[in-house]
Amino acid sequence: MKLYSRENLDFILFDVLSVQELNKLTFFGEYDKENLGMILDTASELADKIKPEHIAESDRNEPELKNGRVQVHSAVHEFVKSYAEAGFVGAALPEALGGFQIPKTIVAAIDFILCSKSNSFIMYTDLAKGVANVIATFGTEAQKQRFLPNLLSGKWLGTMCLTETESGSSLANITTKAIPQSDGSYQIKGQKIFISAGDHDITENIIHLVLARIEGAPQGTKGISLFLVPTRLENGEDNDVGSIGIYHKMGQKATPAMHLEFGANDTCVGYLVGEAHKGLSHMFLMMDNARLSVGSMGAGIASAAYYHALRYAKERKQGKHLDESKDASESVAIINHPDVRRMLLSQKAFLEGTLGFILQCYSYLDLQKHSPNEDEVEKYTRLLNLLTPVAKTYGAEHGVSSVNQALQVFGGYGYTADFPLEQLARDVRILPIYEGTTGIHALGLLGRQVLRDQGKALAIWRDEVMKDVHQALEIKEIEASASRLSLEIEHFFEITQHLAELTKKNTADIYLADANLYMEFFGTLNVGWQWIKQAIVAYEKMQERPDAVFLKSKVKTMEFFFTYEIPNLKGLKERLLSLERTTVKTDDDEILM
Repeated sequence: MKLYSRENLDFILFDVLSVQELNKLTFFGEYDKENLGMILDTASELADKIKPEHIAESDRNEPELKNGRVQVHSAVHEFVKSYAEAGFVGAALPEALGGFQIPKTIVAAIDFILCSKSNSFIMYTDLAKGVANVIATFGTEAQKQRFLPNLLSGKWLGTMCLTETESGSSLANITTKAIPQSDGSYQIKGQKIFISAGDHDITENIIHLVLARIEGAPQGTKGISLFLVPTRLENGEDNDVGSIGIYHKMGQKATPAMHLEFGANDTCVGYLVGEAHKGLSHMFLMMDNARLSVGSMGAGIASAAYYHALRYAKERKQGKHLDESKDASESVAIINHPDVRRMLLSQKAFLEGTLGFILQCYSYLDLQKHSPNEDEVEKYTRLLNLLTPVAKTYGAEHGVSSVNQALQVFGGYGYTADFPLEQLARDVRILPIYEGTTGIHALGLLGRQVLRDQGKALAIWRDEVMKDVHQALEIKEIEASASRLSLEIEHFFEITQHLAELTKKNTADIYLADANLYMEFFGTLNVGWQWIKQAIVAYEKMQERPDAVFLKSKVKTMEFFFTYEIPNLKGLKERLLSLERTTVKTDDDEILM
């Protein structure tokens, strides 16, 4: 069954983002539209191998900790093997390190395709890619030679180990210790919790990226270092990494979340990655990629839910036409009911708009990393710092609401295990929590990114958006939507200026109290921008193909977004411009009572 649209994916990649033009950069010189399309074909073939019954089985039968090792469903083993054999783990890495120098934008599209089929399976390979990327960027030559070939081949997998019992969103409180040894290695001692894919029987070795504090290091985040900790050493001996237990989760059950202990017997060996006390900045390379990946996962899960709901709405007959002029003698498919159409269009608008936004962020990542122009590198660095948390949170939060709407289309059947919607609803719920909660990212956006360097990143962003707005204003069919987006951007800057004034009055609590709503406003603007971009291209193509249903659907969905979603900004504006902060003024006991 179709769970994503290849036509839509190609439209965004090649027509809107022109990702094929990345081959103007030396690093991507070998890739044109044809062979990039062939890579996506391979991903589609791999997705087709994932059987629905295996997804359901791996959800019902959670991984188990037996005899000191976690056992996972055999289908996960097969997926990891096929993914690695396709070369996808190291796809974006330089050829000199065993990679294929494929644009990260395309790698993100690969994972979107696969995530629409199984969001749990892709977690294992996503983590392996992240570990490989950190080693490729910060590792020593010896570390690259030792770890990369086995990670890229799928012989080994990886994790990132940040969270501790008393150190979740605030990593400054990490207590895991790293004790220097005479041979240059470190003895690692401590516990980590909620470690995705922290233990399993898929590979013979798991490479953990562990945040720890070297003895004598400064307190706070400036004293944290990053270490490579394999479960097995080069000689094959156990490295004193133990599994205390598995967390029994609401969703994404095919991927175990582990409570790990490092050094219970004081024999756990770790290897410093990069500079001492720079661990958090090194880990952010993996975390920023992971944040975009979480946003993409929201779109991938929402895609699966949308196409299940669309198919059901076309097949399920219930009720009569509301239009009395039409034949009311027979029941009609529920897709004929306006409220069902609203829910379907809402899902489609989120899915296609957010996917465009996330893939655009990945294209910025490709340009930032490989452009020879220093000014361009600075520009895309600023844009990524600004937009990455927005792409993550919008994709995650609206992924949840989009899947909920898909379940609603199914009615009571959606709530049962007979259909996949209840599993998708459980799977998607973790995304606003993964890789930094929505609230934490909102505080970072408003508290740091927006006003940094006198708001330079935001000014660059506005210039980027207005280029497309000005082009759209010349097209009669989308002029009104472009004009509305321009107006809402003015409102956004009015809000930003209003909030900035509060920082001068030493009222940080009032300034940041509704950061989450500010994030929502900004995210909606960005997806509105994507719909303007897509509508421009669709309209241009319609001049040659006026009857193309796909293109007409693009323009119609853009109209829906501006008719149903953009008006919500009015209420957000009113709240953000108000100085009344009930959340700040309410006492603890008033909430408890």
